Amino acid sequence: MGTRDRILDAAAHVMRTRGFAHTTTKEIARAAEYSEATLYKHFQDKTELFLAVLHERLPSFHPFVAALQGDPGRGTVRANLIEIAVGAIAFYHEAFPMNASLFSEPTLLAAHRAAIGRRRAGPHRAVEAVAKYLQAEHDDGRIRPGADTGAAAALLVGGCLQYAFLETFAQRPLNEQRAREYAVSIVDTLLAGLVE
Repeated sequence: MGTRDRILDAAAHVMRTRGFAHTTTKEIARAAEYSEATLYKHFQDKTELFLAVLHERLPSFHPFVAALQGDPGRGTVRANLIEIAVGAIAFYHEAFPMNASLFSEPTLLAAHRAAIGRRRAGPHRAVEAVAKYLQAEHDDGRIRPGADTGAAAALLVGGCLQYAFLETFAQRPLNEQRAREYAVSIVDTLLAGLVE
């Protein structure tokens, strides 16, 4: 395993157990068994490291959504949305323990928001990605004319976020079967307003 991978694994572990706000680069370097200087050779700052953990160490639904955007008409809209929802639930369930501490420190949250904004990242990107996929399906004729794809994307992602939050709040490990059943339920409800 390379240095960068060891740092990412250590960062994911420390951020899961302590939260982003209470994690220091010194702790991450110590957990990876490297110096902080080595950490900074691979990552500009803690925010860049955090974003790398989100993209490379957590379950990710973004690549799947991106692939669908460029290839509308593949599979069924229902099956695609179910996979998007399952991926979103898994991602948010893993991300909540890292993110929650940010909201307890307004100054840190503002600085983090500014840092991810400079990198053109942020939580709004998930809704944008799903909306682009739905719009591509709309343009391909698989979603009814006049359907609000942006609102549908927000409802789907928001529902997944809430499900993951409630499971995390209850301190339950992610049950993949229950998550899939929820994904099917929310997608079927959503599709009632999107297809004719």
